[in-house]
Amino acid sequence: MSKSTHEDELAAHWHDVMGLYHRVNTALDRTLMERHSVSVSDFEVLQELYAADRSGTQVRMSELESSVHLSQSALSRLVSRLEAGGLVLRSMCEDDRRSMYVGITPKGSQRFTEARPTQRSTLRDLMTPAPGH
Repeated sequence: MSKSTHEDELAAHWHDVMGLYHRVNTALDRTLMERHSVSVSDFEVLQELYAADRSGTQVRMSELESSVHLSQSALSRLVSRLEAGGLVLRSMCEDDRRSMYVGITPKGSQRFTEARPTQRSTLRDLMTPAPGH
């Protein structure tokens, strides 16, 4: 296989991956919003905070930024919106006043646990290969 053929195959595969991501993300965002009033990004943040809450750990905004793949400004806006909805709370980090902790509220935990089956079933429906493929 020539170098250009291999690179063309890689580019075609990348195109397929991006197409799958777009289809799944769009469907997931629409379904979560319609049924639970949360976006995919909201769900990802709630999922991280729910897991941290269950393990008894606190999450700094900077750690959350790394795990949910959002810019600092996008995450800040998202967390502000979730906080206004009563789903999360921010608090000052006592040992580093420049940092903020963010945690899930009981209302946020409830919203997440109600939305999780929808997220899982949507992923299963869209990402499970058809028999014989």
